[in-house]
Amino acid sequence: MPWESHFGFSQALQAGETLYISGQLSHDEAGAFVGADDFELQVRTTFANLDKVLRQFGASRDQVVETTALIVDLRRNFEVLARLHAEYFAEHRPTSTVMGVVALVLPEQLVEIGAVVRLDLEA
Repeated sequence: MPWESHFGFSQALQAGETLYISGQLSHDEAGAFVGADDFELQVRTTFANLDKVLRQFGASRDQVVETTALIVDLRRNFEVLARLHAEYFAEHRPTSTVMGVVALVLPEQLVEIGAVVRLDLEA
């Protein structure tokens, strides 16, 4: 994404058999934000972007061991996030931390989700 070099970070970094994935957000292939004022669409697009990063490393959702979600207006949006998180991971149950925040980087951004992945787990 264009903002990686601007802010000096990577979408993901592999250290041994552990993959650290930066907070993903709701954007298209060109980096344009998707889903203003639509929390569910933002979460679904964020998880789709997480899938893209996983694929780049030959990893799958079943290898995710931890997620961290930052949410604007936590009380209003938590139940939607919880439902979509459970849907995304199905029977797999990674650890998860959810934090309410006042704002995220983009003015319309309501959610950001990062992950830690163990590549040595069976996919």
